[in-house]
Order: sequence, then C-alpha cells, then structure tokens
Amino acid sequence: MMRLRDHRLYTYRLRYAQPVRWSDIVEDAAPFVLLRLIADDGSEGVAEITVKPTWCGVSARSLIAAIDDIFIPILKKLDLDDSAGIRAAFDIVPENQAAKMLIDNACWDLQAARQGRPLWQIWNGHSRVELSWAVTRQEPRAMADEAARMIGTYGFRTLKVKGGQGIAKDIAVIREIRTAAGDEIRLYVDANGAYSLAEASDYASALADCGIVLLEDPCPLAPDRHFGKLRRDSPIPILVDFGCSSLRDAHLFIEQGAQALSVKPGRFGLTHARTMRDMAEQKRCDVVVGLMGESALGTLAGLQFASTIADPILPAELTWFMAMTEQVISQVPPIVDGSIKLTESPSLAALIDWKAVEASR
Repeated sequence: MMRLRDHRLYTYRLRYAQPVRWSDIVEDAAPFVLLRLIADDGSEGVAEITVKPTWCGVSARSLIAAIDDIFIPILKKLDLDDSAGIRAAFDIVPENQAAKMLIDNACWDLQAARQGRPLWQIWNGHSRVELSWAVTRQEPRAMADEAARMIGTYGFRTLKVKGGQGIAKDIAVIREIRTAAGDEIRLYVDANGAYSLAEASDYASALADCGIVLLEDPCPLAPDRHFGKLRRDSPIPILVDFGCSSLRDAHLFIEQGAQALSVKPGRFGLTHARTMRDMAEQKRCDVVVGLMGESALGTLAGLQFASTIADPILPAELTWFMAMTEQVISQVPPIVDGSIKLTESPSLAALIDWKAVEASR
C-alpha cells in the first residue's frame, strides 16, 4: 500500500513563438498548473493542466484551492496504487473535473514510477505514435505556409485545420492548404462550434467537396435528436469534442450514434479516458486523442493513452508543445516522419527540470 507523504503545486507560463488566436482568446504564452505527488516510499508522480477558464472552468487559484481544500484530504486516506479506486472516491464530489484529472494523472505517473516502467508498457501500448498538427486561425495564405512548413519539416501526413472564420473564409483556407500541402495529406476541420445547427449540414457538404475527411464541432453539439439528424445528413463523420465533458456525455453521444469522440487525457484524466475508449470500441465509435494545449510534459502523459489505440481513425493531436519556445522537461522526444517514439523513463516526474519550472513561474 502506498500513501501520500506530501504534495506541491506550481504555476508557470510557457511562451509561444508567436501569438496564438484560439476561438475565444489570443495569448502569447500558455498557462499551466503542475501537481507533484510524493509517496511515503519516496516515489514521485506529476501531472499538468492547461488552465484556461473557458476550457476547463478554473483559474490557477481556484484549482489550487480545490485540490488543497477538497481532494488532498481525501487522497491522504487512500492507497495511491489504486488509481481507479481513487477516481471513484473523488467522483462522489460533484464537478471539479480539472482537479480530479490532475490528481488522477499524477497517481498513474506514481504507479509507473513504483513499477519501474512507463505506462505505455504497463498498458501494452505501441512504442511509436503517429501525430497530426493543428493549424490555428490566421489568414489563408499564412495557414497554408504553416501547413507546408510543418509537413516539410516533421513529415506530418494529417493536419487539423481550425475553422470558424466564416464559411467562405474557411473554404478559402482549405483550398490554399490543399494547394500547398498536396493531395496525399489528410485534412480535417475543427470549427469549435462557430456555426448554427441550420448551417452545419451545408458546411459539412462544402467541406466534403474539398476533400475533408472529418468535421469536428461544426456547431454546439448535444446528445439529442438534432445531433442524430446532423450525423445522418453529413457526408463526412462528425467528431464530438466540447459537447462531451463527462463519462455520462460520452455514453449519451455514443447511444445517439456518434461516429467519433475526441477523448482528452488532459481534460478527463487517464482513468476516464480509458473508460471512454472501451465504451466507444464496444459501439464501433472511433476515438481521436485530442489536444488540450499541453506542453511537452502533458503531451507525454497523453501519449501513454494514445499508444493503446490499435487502429485510430486519425493520429493523436498531441503536438501543440511545438508552438512553445520553453519546456519544463529536460529532453523532448523528436518528431520524425510524423510520429514520436515514447520515452523509456518509468515516470514523467523523473524528466522534470525543476529549475526550468522555477524560471517559468
């Protein structure tokens, strides 16, 4: 049995090479909270979360308060070797998804440290994971230039294109990228719910005509009859992201015939991500491992999960760390031919450069 001896929380920001325009904010650095768990045998586990209130419903201060005041007292009573039991105990407390995710992932990292081998090996995952790159909102020519540069430099074969700039402009972006990238590169679009339900079917048809293979969140999605109709009317599969914020949501979307779910270890935690994967596989629903703005540290955590998906419909999206000029781990695995070889380090805690954490606080 492994008990908690101590915990520490750190906040830091990692700068981008250039300002990034998301659907709701523009930022020049990515804000994070890092949790460090120290067990009674000296083992350490870590986890990271990107703290954007519109993404995860917390600020750094509110998240730290919830962890310290609500969840650490519960965790001190539990066996840190039992990640599933810990998550079940936490789920008695409503909401607080971000705090639960952070502790969940850190507990899994602790288990890996204790067993002396990485999670992807414990879970019988693949040692190499294929990746995609997300091209964020800019002018069409700039997005095409970025797409060509990332393909040429890193060998990506799939690109996620951020839509939501207006239907006509989105189509112009796709055409520019297709010209720059060539016909063999797969493209899919994430509109971040920018359009109305009435517009979504026509939008999907227009993208299908441009060779888009999948459409993520064309409009705000809920697991209801409207979603069912959109799914049936769309000539390309619909990928569900923001409408799915819990295991219950995942179950409801799958029952409505969802073709693909964006499952994010950086949002749900590794325990619930694995459960969602199993639920989806039973109903022939595909799983895409989605990005949550992770640094290289968070990326390596998410890739442990991604490695367990045998035949993904799309590569894992976990490459956003490449947009940052700083990292808090000592060695970042290179991306070669559009894929990454997973680290042999038993735990992510062993990779942390604590001086870099302090410098970025």
